Amino acid sequence: MIEVEPLTTARLADLDGLFASDPVADRCWCMWFIIPVKAFHEAGREGNRAALAHLAATDPFPVGLIAYDGRQPVGWCAVGPRRRFARATAAPTLKQRDRSEDDTVWLVPCFFIRPEVRGSGVATALLTAAVEHARRSGARAIEGFPLSGDRRRSGGSDFQTGMEPLFSGCGFQPVSRPSENRVVMRREL
Repeated sequence: MIEVEPLTTARLADLDGLFASDPVADRCWCMWFIIPVKAFHEAGREGNRAALAHLAATDPFPVGLIAYDGRQPVGWCAVGPRRRFARATAAPTLKQRDRSEDDTVWLVPCFFIRPEVRGSGVATALLTAAVEHARRSGARAIEGFPLSGDRRRSGGSDFQTGMEPLFSGCGFQPVSRPSENRVVMRREL
């Protein structure tokens, strides 16, 4: 049974172990959609980890959620107010958003699921928990910008944003299709 918990400083070691299972996640530390690209690359693994740890210790809202199978961390999703994800909101995908909602609309910009448990419902458990977490925190809506359609188009890491069926299965509706490959999806709370 999958249990989902918010990231706290006490759970950073669990996230460290989870991200260590993948070289891309281990370098990123979920800072890709938060800080400018130059700062991201200059920071490297240690700087990005320190930045996420700082957010976990100081932000009033958890930076994300960790999924556990028993005591084993098996998945992660970033979630929080859109304003936190400055790089994501500056991208063409989200440029047309209503900026006045950046404090009250939350965003789920990325997921990381251990390869050996992908396809077993971990992402669905994380997204369902993210919706409830946003609702309890007073968000008026929650959004994501997954790949459109139902098939993965590359072997790269672009699918970390999720797939359209994941979001539609959790009650999200398409609000725009800014490109052939992306759909902005929203769930009113």
